[in-house]
Amino acid sequence: MKSTSLHSVHEQSGAKLIEFGGWHMPVQYGPILDEVRCVRSRAGLFDLGHMGRVHVRGPDALRFVDRLFSNYCAKLSAGTIRYSLLCAEDGFPIDDVLLYREADSVYVVVNASNTAADLDWMRSHTGGLRVEIDDQTERTGMLAVQGPSSREVLQQLVTGFDLASLGYYKFGFASVAGLPTTRISRTGYTGELGYEIYFPSDQGPRLWHEILRVGQASGLTPIGLGARDILRLEAGMPLYGHEIDREHHALEAGLEFGVNFDAAKGDWIGRAALERAKSSPTRRLVGLVSEGPRVPRQGTSVLAAGRPVGAVCSGAPSPTLGTNIASAYVSLGLTAPGTKLELDFRGKTQPAIVREMPFYSRTRKAN
Repeated sequence: MKSTSLHSVHEQSGAKLIEFGGWHMPVQYGPILDEVRCVRSRAGLFDLGHMGRVHVRGPDALRFVDRLFSNYCAKLSAGTIRYSLLCAEDGFPIDDVLLYREADSVYVVVNASNTAADLDWMRSHTGGLRVEIDDQTERTGMLAVQGPSSREVLQQLVTGFDLASLGYYKFGFASVAGLPTTRISRTGYTGELGYEIYFPSDQGPRLWHEILRVGQASGLTPIGLGARDILRLEAGMPLYGHEIDREHHALEAGLEFGVNFDAAKGDWIGRAALERAKSSPTRRLVGLVSEGPRVPRQGTSVLAAGRPVGAVCSGAPSPTLGTNIASAYVSLGLTAPGTKLELDFRGKTQPAIVREMPFYSRTRKAN
């Protein structure tokens, strides 16, 4: 099992560690719902070192990326990030990723559990193009600071760069805690204001402690995978293996913004299959809220008038909304907000109501 450069730090912090995507990662440092509340009201610090980081360089880097990924990278300006899918020929995703457009290269952040498969796919589909596929996962680390106070916390360690100038889904480079030319992005998986920083892996423990030090006055605390999963579900963001997988594609998951059919982009792997799927949908991903004692989990059956019409992808108690929430695929015709359905817990049913996702959003302002 792999571990990030912060593994000993997590152990010393008393974190509960679990296997996740082939990595030994902290699921919680304290009560999970308290960690969710911390990020919603103050700020939290996340170790994302398990995420895959791949730099695609070479004369044909942009052509290569636009041949493999569903979004249109070549038309982006440098410093821009886009959500995208890496699809097989049948249109179903191998992974969902973030593409960081640089002047003449692309930095790709992929899911931990899919890194090896993504790299194999990318390396076997170069098609004679002149590209270098550099896996930087082990050489680099990744931390995120998320929450309303994230900017004021991180800015204390950033020199020569005003974080307020960094737009949503943009990135730049600056000195962070004395480390020169550190990649800083503003994306976030929580629905809150937040930033990610990338650095040599051996600098992870020092950066972790520095961020905790400057964030202490703002109430910043470490956050584990358990809270991160609830936060991203509240924010309506997909998790590979739940909302999308080799049986659920991007369009029925409501991820059209990650797919570009522009003729100027040209052909890309999975395009034809997704165009066909677009014309004949049969199901759609929706949000569900459910008052009751039972928390919906992946695989929980969704019923309409006692008839199975879908299944839950992700579910959790939401401390932000004060109720149980879930994402689920249901048959078309049952996707309108307010539609009354039921959840089947091994023969015991609990009412659920369709709700538009995201369940929670915070207006992203410039300040």
